[in-house]
Amino acid sequence: GILRGLETFAQSIYTYDNDANLYLNATNITDYPRFPHRGLLLDTARHYLSVDIIYKHLDAMSYSKINVFHWHIVDDQSFPYQSNLFPELSEKGAYHSRYQIYSPEDVRAIIGYARLRGIRVIVEFDTPGHTRSWGQGVPELLSSCYKNNKLTNRFGPMDPSRDFVFSFLNDFFGEIKSTFPDKHMHLGGDEVPFDCWENNPDINAFMARMNISGNYQALQRYFMERLMNITSSKEIVSIVWEEVFNAGTTMPNDAIVQVWYSQYHKLDEITLTGRRVLYSTCWYLDHLSNGGDWKKYYFCDPQNFNGNEEQLKLILGGEACMWAEVIDNQNVLQRTWPRAAAAAEKLWSAYNADNIDYATRRMEEHACRLNRRGIPAQPPNGPGYCLL
Repeated sequence: GILRGLETFAQSIYTYDNDANLYLNATNITDYPRFPHRGLLLDTARHYLSVDIIYKHLDAMSYSKINVFHWHIVDDQSFPYQSNLFPELSEKGAYHSRYQIYSPEDVRAIIGYARLRGIRVIVEFDTPGHTRSWGQGVPELLSSCYKNNKLTNRFGPMDPSRDFVFSFLNDFFGEIKSTFPDKHMHLGGDEVPFDCWENNPDINAFMARMNISGNYQALQRYFMERLMNITSSKEIVSIVWEEVFNAGTTMPNDAIVQVWYSQYHKLDEITLTGRRVLYSTCWYLDHLSNGGDWKKYYFCDPQNFNGNEEQLKLILGGEACMWAEVIDNQNVLQRTWPRAAAAAEKLWSAYNADNIDYATRRMEEHACRLNRRGIPAQPPNGPGYCLL
């Protein structure tokens, strides 16, 4: 709270041209966050982001009162997390096993840097899909793909029929629990392709024994339920993407669902079950358009559905998401800022704080402020200038 108050105070200070003095008008400030979870997701798997670039983001997050760094650390394309227990994961799965990894020292430094800025670090290891890079180091984790009853050289999602997979994940998430101090962990669960499961004879034989033949959503449900039993045993609070809820998965009471592609009706549906929710659908920063597109983020509200008071309390907040297919160290700061600040404001400010003209002026001012503080934020509104 003190950090956020100091940021509010700092943003109230102004100067005049050719004047070295700092000025502050007499004022009375009442300021507090509307939602407890105000997050930014950064994807460090599609393109590796350096530790220094992550530090810059954490600085910008603190300037914008974002308090959660959702670290989507690995994906199909690369596995930059350096595991002590399973070093082969990054040795064979990272883009470069020496220069494009996050060592244990890097992870501790990032968590410490975030903590000093009042930011929690919640790591995501997406499963059972988005896991091809895991298979570079430990191929036994993944399902083998068949075509015309013949084995191919392709691999699909993790193989739910193998006890080895869950034994491995038990050990792996034990390490992650000791590495990342936050009690929350994101387990993914989105966009699971079924084709390799459908054509794998061993998986289909397993499904027959489980009396779920042909029901691949049930197989996904089985995987996630078994995984969440592992994480619950380690006192981890699980966060999952909305597909896990849609599959009818039995989840721990404290598990949180993150909505990323459905509209507001899904918030109503999930909260009716008493489940806590995060919202991201309207805050995908990688969906780029012309300047001024931050305004569409500003008009998004996670409580914009006809829920009762108890349902609305279950909305913890939301996250802006910067996926990294077309961003890297060279452009990620400019693409993210100040656009992410529009989502941050909606998650901080009162429900009726919606004057777009006032917000436009403040967004321009915030972009200049970010630039003065060393964050190369792009112009938010078209032609203009900053006094740096």
